[in-house]
Amino acid sequence: MNAKNSQSFVDDFMNYVKSKDPRQPEFHQAVHEVVESLADYLLDNPRYLHARILERLVEPERIIQFRVPWIDDRGKIQINRGFRVEMNSAIGPYKGGLRFHPTVNQSILKFLAFEQVLKNSLTSLPMGGGKGGSDFDPKNKSDNEVMRFCQSFMTELSRHIGAYTDVPAGDIGVGGREIGFLFGQYKRIRNEFTGVLTGKGVEWGGSLIRPEATGYGAVYFAKEMMSTRGESFAGKIVCISGSGNVAQYACEKVIELGGKVVTLSDSSGAIYDPDGIDTEKLAYVMELKNIHRGRIREYADKYGVQYMKGQRPWSIKCDVALPCATENEINKEEAEILTRNGCFVVAEGANMPSTEEAVRHFINTKILFGPGKAANAGGVAVSGLEMTQNSMRLAWSRKEVDDKLHSIMCNIHEMCVKYGKTTHDFTNYVKGANIGGFVKVANSMIAQGLV
Repeated sequence: MNAKNSQSFVDDFMNYVKSKDPRQPEFHQAVHEVVESLADYLLDNPRYLHARILERLVEPERIIQFRVPWIDDRGKIQINRGFRVEMNSAIGPYKGGLRFHPTVNQSILKFLAFEQVLKNSLTSLPMGGGKGGSDFDPKNKSDNEVMRFCQSFMTELSRHIGAYTDVPAGDIGVGGREIGFLFGQYKRIRNEFTGVLTGKGVEWGGSLIRPEATGYGAVYFAKEMMSTRGESFAGKIVCISGSGNVAQYACEKVIELGGKVVTLSDSSGAIYDPDGIDTEKLAYVMELKNIHRGRIREYADKYGVQYMKGQRPWSIKCDVALPCATENEINKEEAEILTRNGCFVVAEGANMPSTEEAVRHFINTKILFGPGKAANAGGVAVSGLEMTQNSMRLAWSRKEVDDKLHSIMCNIHEMCVKYGKTTHDFTNYVKGANIGGFVKVANSMIAQGLV
C-alpha cells in the first residue's frame, strides 16, 4: 500500500475526530495510535470503510455523567463528578474499570474505553468495552468517607449497569475496599447478589489470581516475546515503575522466573536497589503500600538504597522495562535512554504509559515492545473469568485460574504475531494487537447491522 495514501487516510480521519471532540488530547492520542497501525489493513479491506466501522468505533454507544454528593467526616457536603463511558457492546456486555483520581475527565475515560474495546477483544472472551470513574481522590480519606462516596456514586451508577449490561471493575484509586463498598450498595439497591462488579473479595464472589492478574499477565506476555529470540527472564535486570497492585505482582512473577527487579516508584519518586528486590523486600513493599498506604521513599530509608526524588526509573540500566504506573510515563527521551542502555524488552503493564514518540522509537529500533492493550490484558481476562465463575456459581482453584490466564496471554501473543509480523525476525506488536482486536469487533458490528 502506498505510504502517502496511508498517511493521508490517517490525517483525514484524525481531523474528523478532532473536529468532533477538539479538547480531548488523551483520546486523540489513543485513536491516532490505533488508526495509524490499521490504515494499510483498512485500505486493503474496504468493506470496513464502507460500513464506517472506524467512525462508529470512536463514537461511544453512550456516555453517562452524573453528580455525586457526599458528606465528609467534618459534616461538610462535597460534590464530585461521576462518569461511565459505554463504548462498544458488539461482542459482549461493556467491561472496564472505574478510576477514582482528580485527573479523571471525559477525554481520559474515552481513551481508556476505546483501548478497552480492543483489549477485551484480544482476550477472546465475550466482553465489550467501557470505562468510568470520578474526579474523587481516595487518598487521605477515611474509610467512612470512602464508603459514603462509593455509596452515593453507586446509587446513580446502579441504574446503568448489570451482569448482562455493563460490568465495571477496579482501576487507579479503586481497589478491594472500594469494590466492596460499591458492591454492597448495588446489592442493597437492587436486592440481588449478582456478578455486576469484578475484583470482588474471594469470600463473596471474587476470583483467585484477580489481584495478581495484570502484573502476572504482563510478565507472561514479555516472556512470550522474549522466547521468540531465545531469551528468558533468568538473570535479566528489570526496571518496574509504580508500586501498586500491578507493579507488585509483576515484581513477584519476575522474581519467580529468575529476573532481578531493581526499581519501583510512586508519584513522588523512584527507588533503585542494585542488589535486587527479593521476596522479603517485596513483602515489605506490599505492607507499606497496601496496609499503611506509605510512600516508596520509606523503602529507600529502610534498605539504604538510592531514592530519586521526583524522577521515574527509566535512567537505570536494564534489560527489561515494565511500566506499571500510569499513562505517558515514558517519553521519547526516556525511551532513547532505555534502548541506549541495552533495554530490549518493554511490556506495558499500565494503560498507554509510552507517548506516541516513545512507541515510534521502540518500533524503529526493533526492540520487543508489547503495547498495553495486549500486555496488560491479563487483568480484564481474569475479570472475564470471574464473570464466568459467577454465572456458573462455582469457584476455580488458584492453579486453574493461573493456567487459564497464562493460556490467554499466550493466545494474545499468537494473535499479535499473526497480524504484526513484518519480517522473519521482527513483529510489530502494536500493529498486531490493533488489527487482531479490531477484526473481531468489526466483523461483529457488521453482522449485527447498523445499531
